[in-house]
Amino acid sequence: MDEQTNHDVRRAIMDTIEPRLRERVRSNVAPRTLLLEDFLPYRLSVLSGAVSRVLSRLCERRFGISVGEWRVIANLARFGPLSANGVCERSAMDKVQVSRAVAKAVENGLIDRAIDPYDRRRSVLTLTDKGKRVHDQIVPLAQEFQEHLRGELTREESDHLNELLSRLMVRACSPRFVEG
Repeated sequence: MDEQTNHDVRRAIMDTIEPRLRERVRSNVAPRTLLLEDFLPYRLSVLSGAVSRVLSRLCERRFGISVGEWRVIANLARFGPLSANGVCERSAMDKVQVSRAVAKAVENGLIDRAIDPYDRRRSVLTLTDKGKRVHDQIVPLAQEFQEHLRGELTREESDHLNELLSRLMVRACSPRFVEG
């Protein structure tokens, strides 16, 4: 093959591949370089951060609560009453985050904290009437935001995405990487 033909073939191939891949091929990135834009954990983290920022603004501006407080409220509405550890297990929040969110939500009258009658060493968290009202006002807004996110997906794609996220969650928690 002559030089011109070689160039034409390479150009035809480059024109048919995805722009990100095209950029990578052109730059001849070394195989050990981590391409963050293609690194799934990074992309999930960026997406999570973007979603959290939107929800944070919504919760803080309209209801005067943090995302942490919202997560506690949502978990209590779905699974409550719960201990703080129960909230940690269900919310992917650490103990410090839950402790701060609970303290603030108690202070704001959104949740009650009572001693567990069966184990006096732990407390039980429940939603107050005010907490239930806030929850009931946020849920439609959260669902609307979810529909906005899913707006580019067909019903089948949305169902498939949920399945894939569930499978990734199982893999992310596998003992091979969690325990080291």
